[in-house]
Amino acid sequence: MLTKDLAVCIRATDFSETSQIVTFFTRANGKISAIAKGSKRPKSKFDGPIELFAQGEIVFADSNKEKLATLTEFEQQGFINLGNDTFILNCCLFAVELINGMTDDYDPHPELFDSFLHFLRNADEQRTMNNEQRDVMALLISFQLTLLKEVGLIPVLDACVNCKTSHGARATSDEFYFSSSANGLICRDCENSFPDKIRLSKTAADCLRHLKSIADAEEKTLDEIEKVLIHHFTELLHYQPKMAKYI
Repeated sequence: MLTKDLAVCIRATDFSETSQIVTFFTRANGKISAIAKGSKRPKSKFDGPIELFAQGEIVFADSNKEKLATLTEFEQQGFINLGNDTFILNCCLFAVELINGMTDDYDPHPELFDSFLHFLRNADEQRTMNNEQRDVMALLISFQLTLLKEVGLIPVLDACVNCKTSHGARATSDEFYFSSSANGLICRDCENSFPDKIRLSKTAADCLRHLKSIADAEEKTLDEIEKVLIHHFTELLHYQPKMAKYI
């Protein structure tokens, strides 16, 4: 049975002198791995080797989901070229690593796919505009929060996850915390019960409460939020993502 889907290449490795094993993140079928026979031949039906971040429409045959699918067509519709900006490339590789770690094979998340593709395209646009790292970090944080939402693990950010007190009711307080074990923000009165807590500035806590403000947040605030997210993903995955140290 042949299946057609929109896809982004998130991994490509050599299988033989002429073929590759390619992992795609697809819109309707989630993450799939397929063998692309003959893809490395100059005149292959794939127009040459399939590269990381190539995106377009694929057709694959999958008779058994426990084995590799067979890629039969790949109509490339775009390619995200990030090679000349190390920071942006690292952010995109980090996003790929999180998708690999946080999603299962054949587990579709259409909105996450759209968010991932949006992130890649906008990161590429920031590269061509020579914008500051702050803009790319804001895009990365928004993608990470979408990822957590789509896999059902979005933290509680509008109130203390323990006592349910709204952070708006503590507008004058400058003591806020995040706990991975609690999966959300913790207030000053509850923080002693969560030894894994991380202190947050009021500015960062407010930014998490009002996610639309991330786009305009200062770089210092975004760095603070990203450190919390890296810690949170490390706890969820039970290991620190390899690309985290480059962000």
